[in-house]
Amino acid sequence: MADTLGADVEYLARKGSNTGYQLLSLLTPPVYTAFVLTRHGRHAFSINALLRSTWVGGLSGAVGGAGLAYARYSVSDPETVRVKRMQVAYDTSRVRAEDHSTIGAILFGVLTPALLWKRAKVLHLILGGAGIGSSIGLLTHLARSTSGDVPPKVTLPTHA
Repeated sequence: MADTLGADVEYLARKGSNTGYQLLSLLTPPVYTAFVLTRHGRHAFSINALLRSTWVGGLSGAVGGAGLAYARYSVSDPETVRVKRMQVAYDTSRVRAEDHSTIGAILFGVLTPALLWKRAKVLHLILGGAGIGSSIGLLTHLARSTSGDVPPKVTLPTHA
């Protein structure tokens, strides 16, 4: 039972990491832009710094999300953790959100350097572009769900 608890906690920590990355990649660019513009004005704003803050924010969200999920589920009842893992694994809305986020991250990780090559460092272009793409993918999922294109529900398997 301890082996399955460890595997379930690891799975939920990975999912928490994904969620943390998506959320902070979504929140960091507007918060950073508002902060820089209100504190320092337009002259201090740069694409390089925006992209850097995006990927650092996403990384922070991934680490924080994984840490919180691990702390929460490692001390929980093994049966509760197993049930939660099954719910997360069969949550089609979450799967679709992760798919859209991954597709956006890959697309913008490639497109951002192609479009903004001279405006930022390569590392910030690739990783920051992936963070922005991830958030655009997440917004696409939310727009589709809001407009009525909801993924079908899947019933959880039961033990016979």
